[in-house]
Amino acid sequence: MFRWISGNYKTFLWALVLSVAVWVAAVTSTDPDETRTLSPAVPLQVVGQDPGLVIKGDIPAEMEITLRAPRSVWDVVESDAQAVQAILDLSGLSSGEHSLEPQIQINARPIKIVSFSPRAVSFELETLSTQTFEIDPSLRGEAAIGYQAGEISIDPLEVVIAGAESQVRKVARVGIMVNLSGIRENFDQTLRVDVLDEDGQKVEGVTVSPDVVHVTLPVSQRGGYRDMAVKVNIQGRVAGGYRLTDISVFPPVVTVFAADPELVNTLPGVVETLPLDLQSAKEDISTRVALNLPDGISIVGEQTVLVEAGVSPIESSMTLSGEKVEVVNLGEGLTAQVSPVTADVIVSGPLPILDTLTRQDVRVTVDLNGLAAGTYQIAAKVEVLIADVVVESILPNTMEVVITIADTPVVTPTP
Repeated sequence: MFRWISGNYKTFLWALVLSVAVWVAAVTSTDPDETRTLSPAVPLQVVGQDPGLVIKGDIPAEMEITLRAPRSVWDVVESDAQAVQAILDLSGLSSGEHSLEPQIQINARPIKIVSFSPRAVSFELETLSTQTFEIDPSLRGEAAIGYQAGEISIDPLEVVIAGAESQVRKVARVGIMVNLSGIRENFDQTLRVDVLDEDGQKVEGVTVSPDVVHVTLPVSQRGGYRDMAVKVNIQGRVAGGYRLTDISVFPPVVTVFAADPELVNTLPGVVETLPLDLQSAKEDISTRVALNLPDGISIVGEQTVLVEAGVSPIESSMTLSGEKVEVVNLGEGLTAQVSPVTADVIVSGPLPILDTLTRQDVRVTVDLNGLAAGTYQIAAKVEVLIADVVVESILPNTMEVVITIADTPVVTPTP
C-alpha cells in the first residue's frame, strides 16, 4: 500500500490542485472580486498626540482609499462606517518635523488594499504655548449728532491665547470692533474677539478663550440738543368727493439745537411744519416741508422733512380734532406727562356711522408698560369702539412722555 501511494502521490497532488481550482472558480463566479474607491472618503484620525505639543500646518482631513474585495464583503464595508479606518499615530513623537504613513485598519475579510492617498503626511510638532492678553477695543464711527458716548465696559477684560509657540509669538493685539455710527441708544452687545499681529492681520492656528466678550457703552444726549416729534400742520380741504387717507412724515423725530440749553428744555414735545396746503387736492401729495421753529432754535441736519399725504375718492372720512391722550400701564409710584395732551385722529368708514361718532367712541392712548422714570418718544395707539370705522392716521403719531417719580416737581413746558 505504501509503495502504491508513494508511486501515485503526484496524481493525488494534481487532483487536489484541480479540486481547489474548481472550488475557487465556483466561488469567484458567484461572488466576484471588485475594485472600488471608498465614497465618501475616510476621515483621518490623529491619535497619540502629546498634550504639550500642537500640530503646526495642515493635516489632511480625509484619505482616498481603493480596495479590492468580493462583492459580499463590499456589502459589509459599505453598511458599516467604521469598517475602514485611517489612523495617524503620533505616539512618542517630540517637537520637530515629521513624516508618517497613515495606518489603514479594515474590520472585514477577505479584502486587499489597492492604494491610498496621501501615502505620507508631513507635519511639524511645536510646544504648546499660552498667553493672557487684555482686550483692546477699537471704536468706529460716531454717535448721532447731539449724542455722546460714555466710557466703554468690557466683560471679561482679558482672554487666553493658546497655540503653537511660534504662532502665539506673532500675536501683538487682541481686540474688538465697536461700531458707533449714528447710535442714539446705549450700546449693549456681545462681540467676537480678533487676534491680530503687528500688521493688523489675523493670526491663524490659535484658540481664544473666551472667544466673545460682552460690551456695554452708555450714550447720552448733549446739552442744548433735543429730539422732538414732528407734527404736520395742514390747511385747506381736499376736493369734494375725495378724502385724506393718511399723513406721514419722515423723519418722524428731528434733533433741534439751541446755544442756551434752557431754551430747548422749555419747548413742547413736538415741532410743527409750515402749513401743508391740501386745498382741492385730488391725488396723493409728496413734498418736502420746512419746520416752524422758534427764534434761537435750529434743526440739526436736513432742514426739511418729507411729508406724504394720501388722497383718494371717499367712502367717507372725518378728522377728530383735540382727542385727549390717555396714559395706560403706568408703573406704581410714577407720574407721567404727555406732550401734546391732545391729538388729531383721521378715521374713515360708512358715512351714517361717522355721523353718529362721538369723542367717547374714540380712545387715544400711550402704553408705558415697563418704563422707568425718564423721557421717551412713544407712538400713540387709537382704539375705536364702533365697528367698521378704520383709523387712517393720528397727528402727531409720536408723543413725548416724561415719567417721574411721584411727588417730584415737574416743569410743565409752555406750548
